[in-house]
Amino acid sequence: MRYDYITFRSVTFAQRGERVLQSAKIRCTLQRTPRWMEEQGCGYCLRLHARQLAAAAELLTREGVPFRKLYEQTAGGQLEEVSL
Repeated sequence: MRYDYITFRSVTFAQRGERVLQSAKIRCTLQRTPRWMEEQGCGYCLRLHARQLAAAAELLTREGVPFRKLYEQTAGGQLEEVSL
């Protein structure tokens, strides 16, 4: 199964994002952002199923939850930054 990621600058924003997505029935998991994904070396992310990335980003934007970057998992298993 492929997973995509949405990164946040703080645990507070990631927790808000998690609540917003889960209330909309978008399953996600809150976790520390791997260092190679995060410019400043710290942060948190939400991991979710690939088919839900666009809907999740749209919902977070509409609800005013700021996020940093979006990453899609490629068929080869690598993650690459995307913009929607």
